[in-house]
Amino acid sequence: MGKSAIILAGGEGKRMKSEKPKALSMVLDKPMLRWVLDSVSGAGIDNVCVVTGFAKEYIEDYLQEYKKETNIEVSTAYQAERRGTGHAVMMCRDFLYQNPGDVVVLNGDAPFLDSETISRAYELHKLNKSGALVISAKVDDPFGYGRIIRNSEGNVSMIVEQKDANNEQRQINEVNSGCYWFDTAVLLEVLDKLTNQNASGEYYLTDTLELIINSGRTVQAYTAESSDTVLGANDPEQLKELNTIAAKRQESKNFI
Repeated sequence: MGKSAIILAGGEGKRMKSEKPKALSMVLDKPMLRWVLDSVSGAGIDNVCVVTGFAKEYIEDYLQEYKKETNIEVSTAYQAERRGTGHAVMMCRDFLYQNPGDVVVLNGDAPFLDSETISRAYELHKLNKSGALVISAKVDDPFGYGRIIRNSEGNVSMIVEQKDANNEQRQINEVNSGCYWFDTAVLLEVLDKLTNQNASGEYYLTDTLELIINSGRTVQAYTAESSDTVLGANDPEQLKELNTIAAKRQESKNFI
């Protein structure tokens, strides 16, 4: 049993004003999805499934180019309806059954999650034999992010979204990156227990963590060294910011 990865790349990104999926928006000279693929490969993970959705043919064409360049074949799973992150992972059931062990779930539009962070988070996940592990980061302004709530033992007890957080919780600056390591068997066990009984009518991947905790297993959090880990882009202005950060890193020879 080994390591595998699921990359969520089905987002439309209407505010990008592009006919292509958001994950193919460019940061410097390559799509955000390629940044994530390179980090996954750098962490020694070759079994990868990309969840497609909006304009899936663009992602599929790009993955063919990626295979020609790297000789790494990436499978895909199609999410016909965008019904939440949990629903996206549900589309990968066959992939999960075919790749037992541990799986990391990442966002295709988060280019600064580097291979070292993925690997160190995996080491902590295995060391503590956790059911799941959240990759977190400490940020100066946590507004809009889900807050990591830890118990007295340092394990994750819950993730509280901005809209649900009380005043005390809103002061917490450790936030959820949206990236997770799971024991694959544990993830499969709880996926079918997810419900969409919420205001959005969506299946949230974060809800799997509560199910895992309620089953008596632990959920860990690994805090990334860089707060840039949580950064993504939903509009051209945020994409411009990512490009600025990437350019500065390149200038200082601090490559991701």
